[in-house]
Amino acid sequence: MACRITELVLECADPERLAVFWSEVLGYVEVGREDDGSIEIGPPGVGFGGPLPTLVLSPDPEPRTGKLRLHIDVNATDRDQGEELERLLALGARPADVGQTGEEDWRVLSDPEGNEFCLLLRRVDPV
Repeated sequence: MACRITELVLECADPERLAVFWSEVLGYVEVGREDDGSIEIGPPGVGFGGPLPTLVLSPDPEPRTGKLRLHIDVNATDRDQGEELERLLALGARPADVGQTGEEDWRVLSDPEGNEFCLLLRRVDPV
């Protein structure tokens, strides 16, 4: 038997703002709130424990310093990379430079709080 990733926790200054952003990016909905201000989002009708991990946006007043050591990669499910890039930028993502050469087939972006993530080239089937 092995473990499975059920949640990803992202510490942030504004959980509400990032919950809205990541819900739009991933097609997720709010599935829970904690007394500490954390907001959990996940796939509609499934939530925690489903085939996809949920994302917990956890409040942290400390500013982030340095590059994230773990980041999220996303793939479009219903359009090509260029179209998805336009959609993500319209939602508030911004291009990010982490030292890429420009020859990569992925795009490095940051969410509204500057957390880097990558939009990969290949389209994948929805789960």
